[in-house]
Amino acid sequence: MGRTPCCDKIGLKKGKWTAEEDEKLVNYIKANGDGSWRSLPKNAGAERVAG
Repeated sequence: MGRTPCCDKIGLKKGKWTAEEDEKLVNYIKANGDGSWRSLPKNAGAERVAG
């Protein structure tokens, strides 16, 4: 058992990233730099769980 996810994590994907998600990340980093790795997926538009 574990804790239930907080409301911000419901519906987010886990596991292997798709080529489309990779492209979103690459494009975001090229335009904005990497910044905070924990907030990167959300800022790039990828619906992923961070860390």
